[in-house]
Amino acid sequence: MLHLRAVCPQDRTAEALDILRAHAGTAHLVVHRGAAVDPVGDLVEADIAREAADEIIEALCALELDHTGGITLEALDTALSDAADKAEEKAPGEAADAVVWQELLGRTGEESRLNVTFLAFLTIACLLAAVGVLTNSAVTIVGAMVVGPEFGPLAALAVGLVLRRWDLVHRAGAALGVGFPLAMVVTLGGALLVRATDVFGADAFRLDKNHEVDFVFSVGVPSLVVAMLAGAAGMLAMTSAKSAALVGVFISVTTVPAAGYAVVAAVAGEWSRCLQSVGQLLVNLLGIVAAAAIVLIVRRNGQRSAVGMRPLSRG
Repeated sequence: MLHLRAVCPQDRTAEALDILRAHAGTAHLVVHRGAAVDPVGDLVEADIAREAADEIIEALCALELDHTGGITLEALDTALSDAADKAEEKAPGEAADAVVWQELLGRTGEESRLNVTFLAFLTIACLLAAVGVLTNSAVTIVGAMVVGPEFGPLAALAVGLVLRRWDLVHRAGAALGVGFPLAMVVTLGGALLVRATDVFGADAFRLDKNHEVDFVFSVGVPSLVVAMLAGAAGMLAMTSAKSAALVGVFISVTTVPAAGYAVVAAVAGEWSRCLQSVGQLLVNLLGIVAAAAIVLIVRRNGQRSAVGMRPLSRG
């Protein structure tokens, strides 16, 4: 279940209530008359089944409440209520299969922003990947995969392309286009420092001996298959609120490790491996976005067939 709050201008409250009353997926409808201060209006609250959320939100947005008032959603972990149980039973579809498109837009929009935190995580992940290559440590490479924050912008790219939200595409593209080069430049400085100080030993840059991490630069059809499977799993996790599955996505693809390997290979003068690593990075990025977009298209078409879907409000 989800808890919905809507701030309504008083001349729109009756229409909002009609929408909520008319939907079988609504329970615990409450109205606080005159409770909203800024903007002025009434506060309407209800618990709604997840599979009913998208249809209800679109109807409320048609009243322009997203412009004249406000709509918020909050996940409910526990709802002990016969009315809530009936609402979930009567709502069409299954909660795990329901996509709340406005929620997805908000989530991917937030995770795709280019900010200091994103850059810091991406840089740390690239540095970890470089350390993993220099020390021939697959465990450290996996750690870099987990730390890497790149799936957020990649998911945002897929969402933006499918929903034609070009603002989201530009924002995610900027995060990736600035983030990876910056992280690789910092990693280059670190690699040069390691080489100058010989802190990891004389053989650290002998990449022909790093058999444990050769999978990072070995680009090919298997790389694309893994990337697409990971992208599909990641988007399924995001759209069904099963966020725990995202960890599996992070440790399945070699985006950040490929970036780190490319830098180390360049410092070592292994240009063939450097170019293969860059190719690995591009294949993984494109594969993830393509698979995530396919999942979104399939889910959107399925949802339209089940209950119908109006065009998304641009907020």
